[in-house]
Amino acid sequence: MNSVLIKNVSKAFIDRRQTRRDINDDLSNNIIPVLENISLEFKDGEMICILGPSGCGKTTLLRIIAGFDVPTSGNVFIDDKAVTGPSSDNIFVFQHSGLFPWMTVWQNAELGVRHMTDPNAKNKIIREYIEMVELGGFENHYPYQLSGGMLRRAELARALAVNPEILIMDEPFSGLDFLTHIKMREEVVNMHEYIGKTVLVVTHDIDDALIIGDRIVVMSSRPSHVELDQVLDFPHPRNFGKDPGLRELRDEIYLMLGVSHAV
Repeated sequence: MNSVLIKNVSKAFIDRRQTRRDINDDLSNNIIPVLENISLEFKDGEMICILGPSGCGKTTLLRIIAGFDVPTSGNVFIDDKAVTGPSSDNIFVFQHSGLFPWMTVWQNAELGVRHMTDPNAKNKIIREYIEMVELGGFENHYPYQLSGGMLRRAELARALAVNPEILIMDEPFSGLDFLTHIKMREEVVNMHEYIGKTVLVVTHDIDDALIIGDRIVVMSSRPSHVELDQVLDFPHPRNFGKDPGLRELRDEIYLMLGVSHAV
């Protein structure tokens, strides 16, 4: 089971720029509320896409779920167990490449299974995920020898090799050219269908969320609350031109985020 329960989570930060103050000043004036009473429940195996305005706290919410940050109030439970810190069962695919530049694609992927003692089983897993992301033949290449899309796929292979219970992805398609973006989007859908794990994706792109997600969560501007939490009951592959229901939902979300119509 890989279910996630977010219960009444709020998060606030202190404005660290206000460093010179009298000891008697009211610190509450410098508290910045980011998340406000967020409650969500994600089912085992869902791909959830989280949308919202820039700075609304999407990444902060992911960090709290992953245990890298703590809420000011509220709790997160994974399979009924409270999240109290980072776990090897969860892994980020970060927005910017986190590959070690002095390691090859194979060596980077191998980091996720370095605990395995059977070399044949280890190599089989590494090979499986490198081929899944279509990097066969590039195992001995270093990050500087790869294109932006190949870097992103190599990072995904490294994350998958860990076999995480929950895969957490922050803006996985950012910085890619148009065709690579579309290809990566297809690969993430195929990957999810193959591994069947719970996947959380933060994206600023409404179309990406609607194309890949099983569920979409739209957050408001800061202090952020949930504007929409909806299951996307549309079969893959999805096409806005052929599915009026999907197109209507797209227009609704654009309006919700302050854009008069989808482009």
